[in-house]
Amino acid sequence: MDLILWRHAEAEDGVPDLARRLTAKGHGQAEKMGAWLKERLPEDVLVLCSPAERCQQTASALTKDFTTLKELAPGASHEILLNAAQWPRRNGSVVLVSHQPTLGELAAFLLCGEASGWNVKKGAIYWLRRRDNESQAFLRAALSPEMV
Repeated sequence: MDLILWRHAEAEDGVPDLARRLTAKGHGQAEKMGAWLKERLPEDVLVLCSPAERCQQTASALTKDFTTLKELAPGASHEILLNAAQWPRRNGSVVLVSHQPTLGELAAFLLCGEASGWNVKKGAIYWLRRRDNESQAFLRAALSPEMV
C-alpha cells in the first residue's frame, strides 16, 4: 500500500478557517505537485480530502474525483487519518489532503513509531509505502513544490 500525505498549499489568512482559499502562490504550488503526482500515481488512486476550501483546491489540482471527509478537518488526530485511509488493510494507493500538525505526526508515527511533531511544508508530500509482509512503512519520497 502507498500512502501519500499532501499538505494543502499556501492559503490566505482569515476566518472562518474552513473557508480560507489558496493564494496565487498556493495555486502554483498545488498545480506543480498535482502534475508531478499525476505522472506517478496509478489511475485507481483514492484521494481523500479535508472539507477545508484550501484542501479542496489543492486536491483539485490532482483530480476532480476526490472524496471529502469531515474527519480530515483541522484538528484531526493521526489515528483518524489512518482509519480514513484504512492503513494498512487497503490495497492500492491513497492520497490524504489535510493539515499540519496532523500530517507531520502521522508521518513520524509511521516511519519512527512515535507521533512527534514533524513539519510538512505547505504544498509538500510525504509518500510512504508498506509492503505486504512488513509492519513499518518506508519513505518513498518527500518533496516540496519547489523541488518539482
